[in-house]
Amino acid sequence: MTWLFKKIAKKLYQKANHPRQGLQRFTIVGLLLCLSFVNHSQAIAANLTENPLKEPVTEIIISLGNSANELKFEPNQLEFQPGKRYLLRLNNPSQLKHYFTAKDFADSIWTQKVQAGKVEIKGAIHELELKPGGEAEWVFLPIKPGNYHLHCVIPGHTAAGMTGEITIR
Repeated sequence: MTWLFKKIAKKLYQKANHPRQGLQRFTIVGLLLCLSFVNHSQAIAANLTENPLKEPVTEIIISLGNSANELKFEPNQLEFQPGKRYLLRLNNPSQLKHYFTAKDFADSIWTQKVQAGKVEIKGAIHELELKPGGEAEWVFLPIKPGNYHLHCVIPGHTAAGMTGEITIR
């Protein structure tokens, strides 16, 4: 940073008719630069002190299959924003068990919790198995933008169309 001040001081000194004018201009520019760094630091600090876990969640309901036993996710296109808190309500209304599997997506988020029944799970989650009539809640914060593949790992389910796309932008 000192080279910038030296460069500015030299130019101001050369343009000034009197050395004192150059010093005054240099002082003013220096103060303005300092103020811009202070404002920038305050903005960064404000962003760091905000707690995204206190923000309300955006709720999205996803069905794994349906009552007609169709092999699909409803909806099968999901979009999230980094830093925003989400609650996925997963349910399985079909008579078959299904998996919500999206490993790369799971690696690009921070999971606050997964709750199923009276059990709350914390930490890294890569897939959820929902038995017939099963329900689960997944609360998370997307971190890494990208496009991610969603599928059910039960043999034949992916091939039959139980797939989806997840986008974080």
